[in-house]
Amino acid sequence: MTNNDTIVALATPSGIGAIGVIRLSGPDALTICNTVFKGRDLSVQASHTIHFGTIRDGEVILDEVLVSLFIAPHSYTKENVVEISTHGSAYIIESIIKLFIRTGARAAKPGEFTLRAFLNGGMDLSQAEAVADLIASNSASSHLVAMQQMRGGFSSELKGLREQLIHFASMIELELDFGEEDVEFANRDQLRSLTLAIHAVLYRLISSFEQGNVMKNGVPVVIAGKPNVGKSTLLNALLNEERAIVSEFAGTTRDTIEDEMSINGVVFRFIDTAGIRETADVIEAQGVLRTREKMKQARLILYLFDSEQGIEEIEEQLAELALLGIPIVGIVNKSDLLAPAVMEVLKGLELIFISARDKVGIEELKVEVLRKVNLHRINNDDVIVSNIRHVEALKKTEEALDRVLYGLDNPVTSDFLAMDIKQALYYLGEITGAVTTDDLLENIFSKFCIGK
Repeated sequence: MTNNDTIVALATPSGIGAIGVIRLSGPDALTICNTVFKGRDLSVQASHTIHFGTIRDGEVILDEVLVSLFIAPHSYTKENVVEISTHGSAYIIESIIKLFIRTGARAAKPGEFTLRAFLNGGMDLSQAEAVADLIASNSASSHLVAMQQMRGGFSSELKGLREQLIHFASMIELELDFGEEDVEFANRDQLRSLTLAIHAVLYRLISSFEQGNVMKNGVPVVIAGKPNVGKSTLLNALLNEERAIVSEFAGTTRDTIEDEMSINGVVFRFIDTAGIRETADVIEAQGVLRTREKMKQARLILYLFDSEQGIEEIEEQLAELALLGIPIVGIVNKSDLLAPAVMEVLKGLELIFISARDKVGIEELKVEVLRKVNLHRINNDDVIVSNIRHVEALKKTEEALDRVLYGLDNPVTSDFLAMDIKQALYYLGEITGAVTTDDLLENIFSKFCIGK
């Protein structure tokens, strides 16, 4: 990988808009822009200044523009960066980019600006990945996790762990250099204490992935229950739109229907499912099977009962649902039809009472849904892991440290201890980019949008 050339791309979304921003980065960014820009001489202007002028292809004026300068190393990529704000015409943008390419730039690859920021030391690999997550964030919770990682919270924690391990690794390597003299530079008790302490941190970070993943991708919530209890009506009430077909006939929903909504900054993916019952209808039976599979994969289950179901039946179904080990909100629909005495008994089962058709109790249900997933208690200081690559590397680090502990408890020579510590350092380094391969970088940055 080389940074010797200058790259160009549209940094704003494609399509017609008020403005478009074209970004150049590389050693010749200022020269290339200056060649076609008529205004002040950009080569003698200060960093972080904006200049009005025109972009010309020969004598043809392509557009009146504002040019923003970011002189190395004070830029996103740590290279010379020029950003040209044009009118948002697709023709103008395409013409200017083609002009820059003819003048010496080349089209940027997906994520290449952020890749250069990483290669030039502007950020580590986990921060670079957080940039993509920040762009893709669609809720307050996913934004919180991405911003916390991009600002280096996760990286700082890993850096401290690596520095302590590197110290002991160097001490053990020193022992190997004096192997014939039987000296011990690395205190084994201190190494054990450090390993246990790091183990505890790794456990906390790995455990946070479940929350981080749903904050990033949305909380899967299955709406389940017997046929005709109002599942589709509830989905429509939650989304405040007619998303699912509602019918008085049982078995109308035969496949899952999904849609998203945000509750207090947390994205929920609500999944309406086929009613659970024994049926001879092959298609409906397939729908029931999918319902049961979705329930096993859910983070939360909203299980509906209606006013016609008896108390014993409700208690039996709640007991069966508890065996899944997944948080459940039991909901009684059409609760306006319940007799007062029955209502009092059911209140003891911690059920939510609603009328999905009349949208009664929906706001109380949203509060309970948020309470059950417990994501609203995350704050800016919490380090949350949301990337599957990171959690896999943390697990491998944990396994390597398990071998270190085994080596401390058994007569293992220093060279084996050193090898296991190096393995732990390697996997931690993979997360931040201290250890990289071209294939790894290609895989990560190919998922970015062009222009970032």
